[in-house]
Amino acid sequence: MTLSFGYPSPAEFEDEVRDLVTARTASRIASGDATLWGDAAEAEASKRLGWVGLPESSVELLDEIEKLRAELAAEGIDHVTLCGMGGSSLAPEVICATAGVFLEVVDTTDPGQIAEAIGTDLQRSVVVVASKSGSTIETEAQRRAFAEAFEAAGIPAASRMVVVTDPGSPLAQLAEQEGYRKVFYADPRVGGRFSALSAFGLVPAGLAGADIAGLLAEAREIAPQLEHDSPDNPAVQLGAFLGVAHARETDKLVIARTTSSIVGLGAWLEQLLAESTGKDGEGILPVVVEGPDAPGFSDARADAMLLFVGEVTGEATPPSGFACAVDYPLGAQFLLWEYTTAITGYSIGINPFDQPDVEAAKASARALLESDSPIDSEEPLFTVGSVEVYGSPHLLEGVDTLEEALRALAAAADEYGYLAVQAFLDRISDRRAELIRQAAALRTGLQTTFGYGPRYLHSTGQYHKGGRPNGVFLQITGSPRADVLIPGESYSFGQLQAAQAAGDADVLTDRGRPVLRLHLRDRAQGIADILAAFGFEDV
Repeated sequence: MTLSFGYPSPAEFEDEVRDLVTARTASRIASGDATLWGDAAEAEASKRLGWVGLPESSVELLDEIEKLRAELAAEGIDHVTLCGMGGSSLAPEVICATAGVFLEVVDTTDPGQIAEAIGTDLQRSVVVVASKSGSTIETEAQRRAFAEAFEAAGIPAASRMVVVTDPGSPLAQLAEQEGYRKVFYADPRVGGRFSALSAFGLVPAGLAGADIAGLLAEAREIAPQLEHDSPDNPAVQLGAFLGVAHARETDKLVIARTTSSIVGLGAWLEQLLAESTGKDGEGILPVVVEGPDAPGFSDARADAMLLFVGEVTGEATPPSGFACAVDYPLGAQFLLWEYTTAITGYSIGINPFDQPDVEAAKASARALLESDSPIDSEEPLFTVGSVEVYGSPHLLEGVDTLEEALRALAAAADEYGYLAVQAFLDRISDRRAELIRQAAALRTGLQTTFGYGPRYLHSTGQYHKGGRPNGVFLQITGSPRADVLIPGESYSFGQLQAAQAAGDADVLTDRGRPVLRLHLRDRAQGIADILAAFGFEDV
């Protein structure tokens, strides 16, 4: 386990470390002291510090999970599907990818991806329905779709449904009424993005066959270091690193995997850091890139820190002077970064446990679904081939080509702003859309993020609306190849997806964030058209 840093001012870093140690940040977090972040945050923090004890308390889940896995295997059930959003899916996805075991993650409302998921071999399938609140709109829609599919296949849905939720939630009540196979109750004192080592992370990963006992052991091994008020505490060091960089206006953390065996940690870190720190006009924006040679990392500018997941490879000193390498096993990484995020919140001066701007997009989407008006009633400003072009007021004045529209969006960003690509598409069939991140970063020089919708709404969506107001937004939507009805609802998955995209765009526009929406009549061709407009050649 190694941790290394580069920073422009050793004295400034050491001063911040000393301040964090003097304030006893680590031991106060470990003891559940909710006063650390100030009076305004105390009420929320008092309900959100249960994660510090998970390496020990979650051990009691292991036998239950293994028993259920053995029962399922005896019945020939070996395909595990997880329906969950944000903190209910990101950690188990990383755990399973790193362990090399298959877990089907359904964290979408895209009708094509939903149809593909419910079209799997249901005879061999069990579905884990995970929602802390028990009322997540995407998860409830997915649950209904799977329940209907099981019944249509002659399989009692209740026998194939496993639930992870907080006690007393609407999902817990439903599971009891319907007689679902198993309900795992999570600790309500653990927030979603801090729940990697709770039932939310362990149940789906354990049922899929990952070594979750080993994961908890890795977390227990590092825990004593993280609880200690010492300049050698790695969480104190990382918190100081992020806090000092943020104070210097270096507010993007560009994340690349190098030598680590961990697969996909960046996506989990993205939610943890963006949703925890991106508020009150402040925050750290994680930028997950394809590798250390990718645009945004290899050509980082003064607004970016570099994070090597693994050992340092290549050039390790960006113009900002801020770089770090973190090479720990996955269980240790989870707990380390949770402590780091809480300490960074103290350093920046924000409450790391709330998400005050997340509800706005949800409310906007609900209003669109409940309205009598069509969701997609707006006329495009112009159409190029298979791409319809829409934009915020005044963004596209005098523009009539796709290339000009993309240039206008980039020009609306601050010099050290960022561009967020929000793709309301199929994570599997439309995966080529991920190249748009590289294309945009190369052409614009801006730090560029990529997120699938509505997945990103449960991750970076808080930062987009509550963090530093220097982002521009490229939203990509697509006509579904075929739609899928949501049982018991008056709207379909396609309509829900469209409402979520439009709702978020409306909220961003209302807050003065420039939004360019490109709607793809033909998804494959539209993605190719966008890449061509950026001048990108995929070698």
